[in-house]
Amino acid sequence: CGGRPLYPPGRGAGLPAYSFHVSADGQMQPVPFPPDALIGSGIPRHARQLHTLGHGEVVCAVTISNSTQHVYTGGKGCVKVWDVGQPGTKTPVAQLDCLNRDNYIRSCKLLPDGRSLIVGGEASTLSIWDLAAPTPRIKAELTSSAPACYALAISPDAKVCFSCCSDGNIVVWDLQNQTLVRQFQGHTDGASCIDISNDGTKLWTGGLDNTVRCWDLREGRQLQQHDFSSQIFSLGYCPAGEWLAVGMESSNVEILHVTKPEKYQLHLHESCVLSLKFASCGKWFVSTGKDNLLNAWRTPYGASIFQSKESSSVLSCDVSTDDQFIVTGSGDKKASVYEVMY
Repeated sequence: CGGRPLYPPGRGAGLPAYSFHVSADGQMQPVPFPPDALIGSGIPRHARQLHTLGHGEVVCAVTISNSTQHVYTGGKGCVKVWDVGQPGTKTPVAQLDCLNRDNYIRSCKLLPDGRSLIVGGEASTLSIWDLAAPTPRIKAELTSSAPACYALAISPDAKVCFSCCSDGNIVVWDLQNQTLVRQFQGHTDGASCIDISNDGTKLWTGGLDNTVRCWDLREGRQLQQHDFSSQIFSLGYCPAGEWLAVGMESSNVEILHVTKPEKYQLHLHESCVLSLKFASCGKWFVSTGKDNLLNAWRTPYGASIFQSKESSSVLSCDVSTDDQFIVTGSGDKKASVYEVMY
């Protein structure tokens, strides 16, 4: 599995510069990494693969629950539930049949208490599952006019769910009353990814229209728009604030400052960046790609902490809330669980 880079960050091994600072006027400079880039407190050393979960279909969505040590893998038509708290060969402890058998799950998100799971995908309906029941069951369904949901986010107070739709709209659902509250309209092609600022006041969305947009959650109006030359496939807002990481179809990862016109551009992926997730501490994040790579990066300047090469495209990822585990979903019809080693 991907160990430490064997060279001092940014030089040695003849490794070309891969991290660049982009100033307000577009000047690109290679980043000299600080001495604590890879050794600061809370920075992983590497990741060790613990489990392989044989889902049986391409795993387009994954999430991990800290409290129950359950992993949820979304594939064709269903989400499978795995108990990763015990060693040994893994078989699912439950299967949630969500969509038609031929339609893919694209996103599954746990509510903060871990007792409910919201699932969206290639259908106009989201399903909300009661995980606390003796057998998981659907307790509500939310139906909008869009034919598919590409990504989901849940507000920190668990009262609202946001659905990124294939028609570009962001649908806002009241989870208590199960009603559609409003829609954020602006993306001119599918809305592919979403995250919420840590204070719960702003929503960040990325689209197949090559834009990243920021929305005021209370008023529903667009606050910012960033235009790129590539489709946006993934994004994450740093829990410590200030930075937004964006994964591109072009293979770049960009880290934007949310209030100043500066950013970092990272060139280590060799193909589209399919998923991205920050650690809860905000000091690092992971991205995954069509190049079979799981990359861990230092916030915000992108020193490479570790890389792990999988056997196929890595379509999805999640980091446990205690920053101890990473789970990835693969085109190889499996998910992998890694322990983060400090």
